[in-house]
Amino acid sequence: NCEFNLYKIEAQLKEDFPHLEVIPKLGSITDEAAVDHVFKTYQPQVVFHAAAYKHVPLLEEQIRETILNNVIGTHVVAQTAIRHRVEEFVLISSDKAVNPYNVMGATKRAAEMLCQSYNTLGPTRFIIVRFGNVLNSAGSVVPLFHEQIQAGGPVTVTHPEVSRYFMTIPEACQLIMQAAAIGEGGEVFVLDMGNPIKICYLAEQMIRLYGKRPGIDIEIRYTGLRPGEKLTEELFHKHEYLLKTPYSKLMLARSPVCDPKIIEKFVAQLGKTCHNYDEPQALILLQALVPEYRHNLEQADPAASQSSSPEPIYNEESK
Repeated sequence: NCEFNLYKIEAQLKEDFPHLEVIPKLGSITDEAAVDHVFKTYQPQVVFHAAAYKHVPLLEEQIRETILNNVIGTHVVAQTAIRHRVEEFVLISSDKAVNPYNVMGATKRAAEMLCQSYNTLGPTRFIIVRFGNVLNSAGSVVPLFHEQIQAGGPVTVTHPEVSRYFMTIPEACQLIMQAAAIGEGGEVFVLDMGNPIKICYLAEQMIRLYGKRPGIDIEIRYTGLRPGEKLTEELFHKHEYLLKTPYSKLMLARSPVCDPKIIEKFVAQLGKTCHNYDEPQALILLQALVPEYRHNLEQADPAASQSSSPEPIYNEESK
């Protein structure tokens, strides 16, 4: 619901595709009436759901808003899609949803579970695409490094061993379109991005592209991992099994699916705790919904954790 970004997207689309009808709508995915109005008015056949908060360290301090947007908002859009008999719903997820160590990743995993569960309700097919880091996208490390190098340094890297999976913008677009074309519903699609790249190596290469010498002309300064950050990311959960696709670089994963009634119960409870600004209890509920998520629970009341935490959706025997 950022009007400036909406303005930029509309302007770019009209410039690139002058004969394409573009209808911008400003609003929030948590606004049920607004979302329903858009679906009723325009009757979309396919929905690409990319709306989410994504900045990991920032969101560690914005628990309520992250849950509202990434979980409750996804629920609102997904249920509206089912109600209006949308043919296909494509969720844009993240590799940070795999064994999440932060609020952002846990909420994206919850959104994945929600979509896989709602896929069983019909008639809408729910498909998930799991992204790595998209090179040169807004908020990514590449534009930041450009700014820091142009300013003469230092280039800041959190840790010498931190690494991430990277994909280009064309690869990201291709992943979405291929997944939408072949998805039958309930799958998670992931691009084969090769080996993860060390961020310090990326910084060194970018410094050299400017004709500078890393560590001599431009300092690389290590600042330490920020809240919610991991050294490495993963692409799949241990309870997911892989299948081949017609595309060599496109991987497909399937996993156990939760009962939609259980998912809806958690969504209702999360909505209530967020409404009451009870972030410790919201974290407890989020961990019960996403058992792999452990980070930040020490901030919650241990007694509350034992007394009011619902049973986890998964356990080892059910995987």
